[in-house]
Amino acid sequence: MSIQPQSGIESVLEGTPVVAVLTLECVEDAVPLAAALVSGGLRAIEVALRTEAALEAVARIGREVPEAVVGVGSVIEPAQFEGAKRAGARFAVSPGAALDLHAAASAAGICWLPGAQSVSEVLALRRLGYRLLKYFPAEASGGVAFLRSIAGPVPDVRFCPTGGITPLNAAEYLREPNVACVAGSWVAEAQLVASKDWERVRLLARQARALRP
Repeated sequence: MSIQPQSGIESVLEGTPVVAVLTLECVEDAVPLAAALVSGGLRAIEVALRTEAALEAVARIGREVPEAVVGVGSVIEPAQFEGAKRAGARFAVSPGAALDLHAAASAAGICWLPGAQSVSEVLALRRLGYRLLKYFPAEASGGVAFLRSIAGPVPDVRFCPTGGITPLNAAEYLREPNVACVAGSWVAEAQLVASKDWERVRLLARQARALRP
């Protein structure tokens, strides 16, 4: 099956102010962590493909936390799309973009959020039909000032800023009309996962959800 890689992306990301980015070392943490995030109001969960546990974590979340909308992040190789699809990922996120990634996402039939950090990259992806992009690394690439500057000449592209997003600056990003959501790991930092402090995760998720009522 071949589809336009952003078919349905709005239903995945729209309506959630924060996508929770997880880096999981232990598969056993996946379900209780996802359950805490969903309980706190964050349904969109991005599991970074940086560990051996990642794809099994995606599969377990998909089976055992059906309220979650689980996807994968840090996708940098074409073959990763098919693996993510088999694991049950609803979407895939990349830090940048390349034509072979575009082709692989289309072939796998999975929603893809490609990354961009310059006007030229935004225009190139727009030409391919993308209207929702990951803006990465957001803080290091101009932050809110960049988003405000590009809103005029490219009004039909929206962004999910990632990279340097914290509870201190997330609300500022979310106030921009061309920001659909932000993504960050602060709701499930490594020390919280290591200590299995799911109640704290739930509280942070609730606070993040309140950033955009």
